[in-house]
Amino acid sequence: MGDNGGYRHPWWRGTRTSVVRADSELRPEGLMDVVPVGLDRAYVQFGDLYPEQQLQLQLLYGASQSAFEPHTRVSARVTVLRVLGNALSDPRLGDAKPNEHLTEYLDQEIADLRGRLAQDSATAVSRGLNIGLGLGSAASLVLLAVPLLGGVGLLGALDVTLNCTNRWSLLGAVVCGGVGAFGAVLSVLVRLRGSADQLARRQTDGREGVAVPGQMARSMRHEGLYRVFVGWVLALAVYFLFSGGIVPIFEVPATAADICPAPGKPGSPVKGTDFWGFWCAVGFVAGFNERWAFGILGRDAARRQSKG
Repeated sequence: MGDNGGYRHPWWRGTRTSVVRADSELRPEGLMDVVPVGLDRAYVQFGDLYPEQQLQLQLLYGASQSAFEPHTRVSARVTVLRVLGNALSDPRLGDAKPNEHLTEYLDQEIADLRGRLAQDSATAVSRGLNIGLGLGSAASLVLLAVPLLGGVGLLGALDVTLNCTNRWSLLGAVVCGGVGAFGAVLSVLVRLRGSADQLARRQTDGREGVAVPGQMARSMRHEGLYRVFVGWVLALAVYFLFSGGIVPIFEVPATAADICPAPGKPGSPVKGTDFWGFWCAVGFVAGFNERWAFGILGRDAARRQSKG
């Protein structure tokens, strides 16, 4: 036993949690490991009189060792130790029957701890999703900037020559897809505002302890990246359907042929504004399609939220 306040083992090991690796305790402790020296008999009496509260404290102590945020990990464990110490040193523990006031105290502390750890899981899910969306947005900027700034030169190095119409058509597809990616990001953020706790419950199927918060954060980071590229693909699909005339729902206000000069038709550079504005709007609406956000929350959860 070291200088650790009378406990059998040190209860804090300086471990860290990260979105990438989802670190957790390599040697998790049990509640029995942190019983103060000399109170073993009181701990047995505590288990006999308050078996449900002992079980809940044991589960919460295990969950606190895999909390997402380091300060939550430390504070939750300290709280469990404090509650356990208070219960074991309480003179009412020697009663023949459970004391109602001590039971109420334990239940309230357990409820507070459960809420704190639930919020920690929600934070892990939100942070993982936001990181994934941020990484996807950064990748979208690169995918959007490369063809706009150097696409023509790159194709020229490959002996591929584009005329004016081809150039406007390809750039229109790139811009439409890029704006669709940002539309998907906004769609997810709007749909999931205040719903991180629902995501956390869905990640564990409503059962606590199935997945540690760090693993949930990593899973949602991948989900965020996936959503961004869904916006790209959806916007590109809509662009090719409309620009190719496959789905003639409405008339496109400006085409690449309207902008570029042709024999007998000088072309109109002014149409370029209409061209970009139209396809940016189409791409954003396509990426913002709310049905893709249902895939994260689930349709039933989203319906319940909309009714409430």
